[in-house]
Amino acid sequence: QVRLTESGGGLVQPGGSLRLSCVASGSTSQIGSMSWYRTPPGSLRELVAVTTRNGGTRYADSVKGRFTISRDNAKNTLDLQMNSLKPEDTAVYYCNAVISTIPADYWGQGTQVTVSS
Repeated sequence: QVRLTESGGGLVQPGGSLRLSCVASGSTSQIGSMSWYRTPPGSLRELVAVTTRNGGTRYADSVKGRFTISRDNAKNTLDLQMNSLKPEDTAVYYCNAVISTIPADYWGQGTQVTVSS
């Protein structure tokens, strides 16, 4: 079992920055990939960025060059640095962790990010 707790959301003006953090607890040594997803208003949940346990990363085209995902396996943390934010980045952002050996995936409670002037 893995518990994920996100923090760092809020209201920011277009062009601004925010940093989201996710702390994992429980069976963290079994976690493989970790990701950030988001659910924009009136839309389906979408993948924002994913990182493997050895540090490989992949981003949605809409956030490439603006967002950076990072992970600290020793501290069991996952961060998302978001720069040059746009109104269309407004969404509830979720942390996700996958244990492929079970298999199972786990979700945080979500954190709201609002980009508006």
